[in-house]
Amino acid sequence: MFGLANPDRFMRFTRPVTPVLWALAAGLLLAGSWFSFTVPEDYQQGDTVRIMFIHVPAATVGLMAYGALGVSSFFALVFRHPLADAAARAAALPGAVLTALALVTGSLWGQPMWGTWWVWDARLTSVLVLFLFYLGYMALRASIDDEQKAGRAATVLGLVGLINLPIVKFSVDWWNTLHQPASLLRSGGTSVDPAYLTPLLMMMAGYGLLFGAIWLTSIRTEVRRRRVLSLRARAARLA
Repeated sequence: MFGLANPDRFMRFTRPVTPVLWALAAGLLLAGSWFSFTVPEDYQQGDTVRIMFIHVPAATVGLMAYGALGVSSFFALVFRHPLADAAARAAALPGAVLTALALVTGSLWGQPMWGTWWVWDARLTSVLVLFLFYLGYMALRASIDDEQKAGRAATVLGLVGLINLPIVKFSVDWWNTLHQPASLLRSGGTSVDPAYLTPLLMMMAGYGLLFGAIWLTSIRTEVRRRRVLSLRARAARLA
């Protein structure tokens, strides 16, 4: 990992890896989507259960994306490495989109199940806070003209947001909530019906690989952008 902290090594390593991730993500998402429409209806939820194949992967990977942002922010703050800062910046937008998708699909799923679009439930509220951290991170970076100052300020906010991750994960265990408890990773094994488990895992893997592909592509783009800015600044000094 520390070897890849060198931008040149990172660019060489990720050049062949990135298109593979895109291809694998596309294959898994297509296959998972097809399987999700062929599974039988749930005896209680009917066709509404199919929202699970979008909502659960989006929520899970949105949480993981903020973990990537937070860890990258730590390395950027401690080691002052520009590639770590680029990685944190690149994780913000896809993470925010996934979290927003989780909130929207959760409301669509919750309305027929709970009889309401939204409740100030511990899980729902903590995921909303996660989304606000994403928005705050991006807004802070955009509001400061000096990129170095913007990066340092956003890095601190990104690290503060890590406090919310265990709250999102364990909120259904710590508080009495409407949201169902963990179904996949729990003691005693999964409670998900085998008919739904395979497409769900395929979609989760597809979402994870899609985030990885978008993340690497965005980091590579950010590295190129910073190199262009550096060359322009050098040319301006020489002129």
